[in-house]
Amino acid sequence: MPLLLAACATPQAPVSVEAAAPQQWHAPLPVLPHGGSVADLSQWWRQQGDPVLAQLIEAAQAASPTIVAARSRIEQARAERVASGAALLPTVDAAATAVRSRTEPSFPLGTTTQAGFQSAWEIDLFGVGRAARDASQARLEGASAGWHEARVSVAAETANLYYSQRACRKLLAIALSDSASRSETSRLADLSMRTGFTAPATADLARASAGEGGARATVQRAQCEAGIKALVALTALSEPELRAKLFIDENVAEAGIAIATLPAQLLMQRPDIFAAEREVIAAMAEVDGVRAQRFPRLSLNGTIGRTRFRTGGAETEFSSWSAGPLTLSLPVFDGGRRAANVDAAQARYEEAVAAYRARVRQAVREVEEALVSLESTSARAEDVRKAVAGYRAFFDATEASYKGGLTSLLDLEEARRTRLTAENALVTLEQERRNAWVALYRAAGGGWSAFAGEPR
Repeated sequence: MPLLLAACATPQAPVSVEAAAPQQWHAPLPVLPHGGSVADLSQWWRQQGDPVLAQLIEAAQAASPTIVAARSRIEQARAERVASGAALLPTVDAAATAVRSRTEPSFPLGTTTQAGFQSAWEIDLFGVGRAARDASQARLEGASAGWHEARVSVAAETANLYYSQRACRKLLAIALSDSASRSETSRLADLSMRTGFTAPATADLARASAGEGGARATVQRAQCEAGIKALVALTALSEPELRAKLFIDENVAEAGIAIATLPAQLLMQRPDIFAAEREVIAAMAEVDGVRAQRFPRLSLNGTIGRTRFRTGGAETEFSSWSAGPLTLSLPVFDGGRRAANVDAAQARYEEAVAAYRARVRQAVREVEEALVSLESTSARAEDVRKAVAGYRAFFDATEASYKGGLTSLLDLEEARRTRLTAENALVTLEQERRNAWVALYRAAGGGWSAFAGEPR
């Protein structure tokens, strides 16, 4: 389904721009346990049942310099819109003068004072001012959408860091458990060696395995600590406060996201696409404006005031007004400046169109990739859980055999390695799935609506 842009004022402006979206998604849509409906995507974070995540996102959005900059761009765009709208109206200035002079020898020295108002109005015959106003309005709307996009991006980044920290803690717990198991095996091997039942090489292998497990746990702990530092920087919370908030509830529900069947419906919910579309409309208006500058310009001036003349103790006052001159100016020769301005505006318009179409293609890609990731993680989940259960049972049996002297340490270490790999894979899969949901939330626009209005 094509996305169309409305035409601008002059007939020469492009009528529409097409950015064809696919007729349907080629990646499978997620099957949700709640029937495929989410009440409000913008409140998706609260539907996870994790109050800490919602608090961290609010803190990150309040502290984000990206969001502050986006709000500043809104204020700039709003001021430019007011200025461009005011250019369509007459200007009125107050003026006051005082002159002391003598015009002829026969006239005495006198003082003339004048006060009044001067007005000027350039009548927008061919739409130069209207085009500038329309461009400013489009950019204001685009800046407002950019603010929402910045909020969605910060929320997604915070969620990814938070989920990464949760996964890191689980991996750390696995690493610590594995390290403790290896240390116990090393202790038993050392006792067995001292009594002469185990070769020294076997005890050395057990000690090496214990050292490897301890080092892995240390590395994992450092990664978790680095993740906390990243969350502190993102949310601007103090580290003690953040540590007190984290991991209150380790069992967090998974809430899905309903995706529109038609891609074009979904893409219209993305603030970045809306902002790119507004930029195309603004570029259209600027093309109209510079073209209109090649036509005649009509301006009207006027004054109204009061004059006082004082000389030799006598004083004379009178009022005056004037309407005009009415001036019509027609460009004759400018060395090609106006034609060059048209060419430049047209080039900027084509650049905006290319960026808009690229943004639509990128949006389709992001949604499709998130859907593929969700499908992949869902398809692998059961197999990975089976692998974890099987390798755990195999390790327990192998460990019991080793303690009974029926299995070698090499067999035990191989069973330990496969169990550790499977447990880490399960945690990584859970994190990958949560990241895919976050990516889909972001690709779906984060609950933004073009009718939400400007942020205040």
